Amino acid sequence: MAKAPPLISLVLFSVAVFLTFPAAISSIGVNYGTLGNLPPPTQVANFLKTQTSIDSVKIFNVDPNILRAFAGTGISVVVTVPNGDIPALANGMQARRWVSANILPFHPQTKIKYISVGNEILLTGDNNMISKLLPAMRSLNSALVRAGVRDIKVTTAHSLNIIAYDLHGAPSRGRFRPVWDKGILAPILAYHRQTKSPFMVNPYPYFGFDPKNVNFAIFRSPYKAVRDPFTRKIYTNMYDALMDSTYSAMKALGYGDVNIVVGETGWPSACDAPWCSPANAAWFNLNVIKRAQGQGTPLMPKRRFETYIFGLFNEEGKPGPTAERNWGLFRSDFSPVYDVGLLRGGGRGRPAPALPGPSTAGGKWCVAKSGATNAQLQANIDWVCSQGGVDCKPIQAGGSCFNPSSLRMHASFVMNAYFQKNGRSDGSCHFSGTGVVVTSNPSNGACKF
Repeated sequence: MAKAPPLISLVLFSVAVFLTFPAAISSIGVNYGTLGNLPPPTQVANFLKTQTSIDSVKIFNVDPNILRAFAGTGISVVVTVPNGDIPALANGMQARRWVSANILPFHPQTKIKYISVGNEILLTGDNNMISKLLPAMRSLNSALVRAGVRDIKVTTAHSLNIIAYDLHGAPSRGRFRPVWDKGILAPILAYHRQTKSPFMVNPYPYFGFDPKNVNFAIFRSPYKAVRDPFTRKIYTNMYDALMDSTYSAMKALGYGDVNIVVGETGWPSACDAPWCSPANAAWFNLNVIKRAQGQGTPLMPKRRFETYIFGLFNEEGKPGPTAERNWGLFRSDFSPVYDVGLLRGGGRGRPAPALPGPSTAGGKWCVAKSGATNAQLQANIDWVCSQGGVDCKPIQAGGSCFNPSSLRMHASFVMNAYFQKNGRSDGSCHFSGTGVVVTSNPSNGACKF
């Protein structure tokens, strides 16, 4: 995971957008990192197979324990060649040995789909690795063919620092950086076309967005939209702009037909800034999943992008700022950090089960903090009511909690309903610092908390 390029220039053009949740989420891939006190691979594989609709994982190594754990599950696996191994693998003999040691003992029992040769190599600035990247990809592909393995494709994942944005900030004018474009990326794209393997990119709006226009980065409204002056396409979110800039750069070199796979993308549910929350992470990933399932982008309408969300777990062992440990869809006990419809039986589109009224046993309630802004309160309402399992009808017109018609009261009601539903744990009242646990019942007349 690396920082994306600076945000493209924003045109002061406001447009309203209404996003709906997908009727059902059929499948999605995830990045499975292992830095932390996480369950063993056998439990992870069983959880994904039996309790989620996740159908593929991407790992950052060739851990034999993980590969064995996914044998027979039907879940596809993307393995990654460690960056330091790349120079040696440019040699055909070494590539054949690597395939014999790391692929043939596991495949096809484990459905290895892609080999990613390193991760974001151009970003390292290591000229030896960069020069050997394509030769290593070719050598590994030849080694697979020689071994009779024709259903595994060889690729490499790129940070979007490969894109150089011009002063127009127009996605249609996205181009690869000079020197990298024709010298490195054009030959890689030619290889992809020849082998029918995908061009893998890691678009992260989180890195490089405009803090004054957070909603543009996370698919929320209101936002400042981008209008491409050349195509007159309007961009309502940064993700589409990044994807179309990549496509434009590929097309400019003559390779717009090569398939694009999203190797990593996501949004942290916690960080050292107000724009990280379970609500924002859920909203971002839900909209990314829409595009994976065929919504497409302005320049690639209805195109499907095989997508790997970052990541599967919150990884407590990762160094760095708070965000680094909070990218996961799930905690280490498999409980969801937030819901994007990937759990079986809890998928989007199914009617929420009838639940009893929130329990108030123990004398604990969750309400909105006095310092929370209206935008934060509305975001909390939007997120809770999108999850399913919480009845938000009482705050609608005619409902028992509609009056007094106060955003703070409405937010407190749904935040408390979520809090009670999730066992009244203090963490389920965090709401990015806008919730507080109280011991005084906040019920008001007919509005029962």
